[in-house]
Amino acid sequence: MQKYVLSELDTGERVISERVSSVRSVAIGFWIGAGSRDERADRAGVSHFIEHLLFKGSRSYSAQAIAEIFDALGGELNAATSREHTVVYARVPDSHLEDAVDVMTDMVYAPTFADVDSEREVVLEEIAMVEDTPQELVHDLFSEAVFGGNPLGRPVIGSTDVIASISRRAIRAYHRSMYVGGNVVVAAAGNLGHERLVRLLDAARRRKADAPPKGTRVRPPLVKAPPPGLRFARKETEQYNLCLGAPGIARSDRRRFAASLLDGILGGSASSRLFQEIREKRGMAYAVYSFTGQYTDTGLVGIYLGTREDNLAACVEIAAEQVADIAAGNLRDQELERAKENVKGRIMLSMESTSNRMSRLGKSLITDTELLSFDRIIAEIDAVEPEAVSELAGLLLAPERLSAACVGPSEERFHEAVERMSTALVARAAAAA
Repeated sequence: MQKYVLSELDTGERVISERVSSVRSVAIGFWIGAGSRDERADRAGVSHFIEHLLFKGSRSYSAQAIAEIFDALGGELNAATSREHTVVYARVPDSHLEDAVDVMTDMVYAPTFADVDSEREVVLEEIAMVEDTPQELVHDLFSEAVFGGNPLGRPVIGSTDVIASISRRAIRAYHRSMYVGGNVVVAAAGNLGHERLVRLLDAARRRKADAPPKGTRVRPPLVKAPPPGLRFARKETEQYNLCLGAPGIARSDRRRFAASLLDGILGGSASSRLFQEIREKRGMAYAVYSFTGQYTDTGLVGIYLGTREDNLAACVEIAAEQVADIAAGNLRDQELERAKENVKGRIMLSMESTSNRMSRLGKSLITDTELLSFDRIIAEIDAVEPEAVSELAGLLLAPERLSAACVGPSEERFHEAVERMSTALVARAAAAA
């Protein structure tokens, strides 16, 4: 059973940790409630840009010193940005926790924002790389198709126009407003004591920070999703890269367990329907899968496939048939039980990693999601009935709710394929054109 301890520093940070005495490492992450959905349109991508700049030097450490220190520790240091948070995380031998805390605190709270222009070029290259990678680009287009002009519909990485022009002053202002105590969670898992971690963080925080503590930010919720949309990017690719789907459910929704099982049955595993029907039986695609994403107040559920033009319409039709079959309650023998065991097994295996344990703690706390015990999670998964999975398929992936995005040579072929799953979507897009 997972046992964690939770504290709060005088400066507002929440600190959560779990001791795993069987290892000699510690995974630690600074989770900041700042993601792409928190940005104004003229600052799109600033959260991700700051993530890069945190490594370029801080008040006490140059960029080279940061790299050399973690290399000398034999540790790993990285960061990531999502639509709702940024995380700076590391894994180090337990004897070097103090060094890691000192450097990471300085990076998070006292960056110098040095070399902004050179790192600007790096991010612009990263944006270009995504635009040259259709299987990644289509997911950004899909979010835009589902969420329209809402910040959830914008790419996390940002836009070329903003990144090319945003000033150091604007970057500093955003950092100053978001990287404050009440908007930060520090999570750790491994061979460590909670009280020592708190003392190290408290001492380091007081040395580094100038900003006063503030309460947790309240993020404006998505009151209502916009109408389903179509997005298409013309590229002379050999394959059409296509996403179909709709708004999903929030991270705290009790139906998330049924959603995980639906994902496993539909396209989230090697034995799933889409993988078996489209790839294994017919050889129509190399990559085909379903996916889910969960945010504070909404989510995403969708299907991805990459296939040649001759197979595009047929693949979409097969996907539509499988969704409809699940929604009609036609789960096959052992299909739900296999999905349950798959989800439970993956959870258990993931907990052999201190990094995964740390991420579970940090993500739950920064998103204000109830941190359930493993026994409770297993019980919730086991309790899902077939009717709940079928009902969710019919509700979330109903044809009238579907949006679609595609990267490929012909928009006309894309529309013809989408009509196999939702004629209303193409008709609505044509009427709006």
